[in-house]
Amino acid sequence: MALFDENVSVTPARRAPINRRTRVGLWALVVALLALLAMSFLPTAYVIELPGPVYNTLGTVTTSDGDEVPLIEVSGAETYPTSGALDLLTVQIAGSRERPPSWFDLAVAWFDPSRAVVPIDSVFPEGQTSEQRSEQSAALMVDSQEEATAAALTELGYDIGTQVSVVSVGEDAAANGILEEGDIVLRADGEPVTDASALREQVQQGGGAPLSFDILRDGEPLTVEVTPVATTVDGQTMWLIGITLITDYDFPIDVTIQLNNVGGPSAGMMFALGIMDTLTPGNLNGGQNVAGTGTITADGTVGPIGGIQQKMWGAYRADADYFLAPAANCSEVVGEVPGDLQVFSVQTLDDALSVLDTISSGGDLAQLPTCD
Repeated sequence: MALFDENVSVTPARRAPINRRTRVGLWALVVALLALLAMSFLPTAYVIELPGPVYNTLGTVTTSDGDEVPLIEVSGAETYPTSGALDLLTVQIAGSRERPPSWFDLAVAWFDPSRAVVPIDSVFPEGQTSEQRSEQSAALMVDSQEEATAAALTELGYDIGTQVSVVSVGEDAAANGILEEGDIVLRADGEPVTDASALREQVQQGGGAPLSFDILRDGEPLTVEVTPVATTVDGQTMWLIGITLITDYDFPIDVTIQLNNVGGPSAGMMFALGIMDTLTPGNLNGGQNVAGTGTITADGTVGPIGGIQQKMWGAYRADADYFLAPAANCSEVVGEVPGDLQVFSVQTLDDALSVLDTISSGGDLAQLPTCD
């Protein structure tokens, strides 16, 4: 059987001409692809924030030696079993000044609701290396652990001793040559100095009047006088003496928080809740999975943090049912809550405990403050 007749001439169909609109569109696509290819090799001025690891403050972590240890460990007081989770959230940064993300990476992140494209200067200030940022972040983490321990133990009725000392004095500061690094500040104008924020407020209220400081220098008591200088910040006059202070606490029990490769102060509130749950019978969270974020001070004040949208996504992916958010971050929460995660607004440690008590007791969650 013949499959074709070689004596028959077949004329192929003529291809339809490409119209002008299609030709322009094809050229535009080619140009766009070439531009995208070129941009992928150009440096960017942005980095990407994305959800980082989630840690249960009631659970365990793996040390750099590979050992599994409790994230929070207490000695010198009775402890109690816990259940469920009180998760702290982290944010990872993709990119740095040394290795910025590509424009393609930024484009992908732009369409991912769990990620944020932010200016590189907001994460890595000009002149600051990644190593310097890591050191600063680690120092903030240590401070947050101290403040969290102080807040938790104070809430539980323990007596906490405090000591405020000078970490540094600015070269052009009003206190330069008067106060020195290592000075322990006892009183300012006769008022006991218990934390840096209280002293800062006292300086502002003085309106530039000289302050008398009772200090200990190398164990010897001294009295010195510093006259604050005025500076303008955001259009407002601020009075400064130009020192950096650190608060050391004398805790009646030993609280050890072990968390490697995580920095910053934003885990403070969750550390405090984890410590309290460890030191009290029953479960603060009712055995539920609760996540949260927020800085904390020794008096229990919860402060704002960065990357809250990425942290909510981290909580959602970790199967948390509830999320405690600093009230100061509520404007970033509205309209950005993933899935069915329930978010509650807190301003203090007492607010956070009230939310946990309502969850634990099966109370009316609708009565709790939210970010709506």
